[in-house]
Amino acid sequence: MNVKEQIKKYIDSQPEPKRSDMKELHRRTLQLFPKCRLWFLDGKNSENKTVSNPNIGYGIHTIKYADGKSREFYQIGISANKTGISVYILGINDKTYLAKTYGKKIGRASVTGYCIKFKTLKDINTDILEEAIRYGVENSH
Repeated sequence: MNVKEQIKKYIDSQPEPKRSDMKELHRRTLQLFPKCRLWFLDGKNSENKTVSNPNIGYGIHTIKYADGKSREFYQIGISANKTGISVYILGINDKTYLAKTYGKKIGRASVTGYCIKFKTLKDINTDILEEAIRYGVENSH
């Protein structure tokens, strides 16, 4: 199964209204970044144990470690969780930026250093979410 098929299967496995919201987020993210690399992480480690929620990823961000090694990861991630959806915006140096800039105007969402979590799309201002995603991609280190 290729990445696009894995993403479709993951989104289709979600209950409504999360399924429709995930489809819409996926569509919007691809509209913003039509040529981005797609990722799908099933949330399992090398021993096939679940260690996180599955994630859909977009773009490429290089993570550099203290020992000088680096690895590629996605810039933007979307994941269903028990109470809603998480959008991850990776690679921003200032871990207070998202909360300071978008926290008050995005709507009913929890905004941390790299994550915007909300119950449904109707609870948030999707234009503000898109603005935050665009900022993350344009300003990742």
